[in-house]
Amino acid sequence: MRLTLQTDYALRMMMHLAVMDGVLVTIADVADTFRVSRNHLMKVAQALAHAGLVETVRGRSGGLRLAQPADRIRVGAIVRRLELQTALVDCFPGGNGTCRITPACQLKPALFRAREAFFAVLDEYTIHDLVAGNAGLKDILTGEAA
Repeated sequence: MRLTLQTDYALRMMMHLAVMDGVLVTIADVADTFRVSRNHLMKVAQALAHAGLVETVRGRSGGLRLAQPADRIRVGAIVRRLELQTALVDCFPGGNGTCRITPACQLKPALFRAREAFFAVLDEYTIHDLVAGNAGLKDILTGEAA
């Protein structure tokens, strides 16, 4: 399974916000850190805010921060929220439904089980698990790397 760019950016953004531990971070900061498009990150931030995972603060000294403690945000929940809109194969919800063998196909249940197993593994991890004790990541994300 390949994650969309939006999900990739969302996971990176969530890790960045977790490392910053409640300090407001601007989209420009995240974009500069990861060298990615601010426009893409705006959409990602909106999706995460809509999901209740990120809090947005408007204004001159505004920015983003996690809306929940990092140890309560499951990686699987983030990926599920952003990836379930994308059909894994043509016959899944969101696909165009033009596969001729759909009525007799046994591939769909196998792929469904595989996708659920993928999410189950991701559910074992929180954003906190990805950043806790990772001094190298903290150095990179806070600009403290030499």
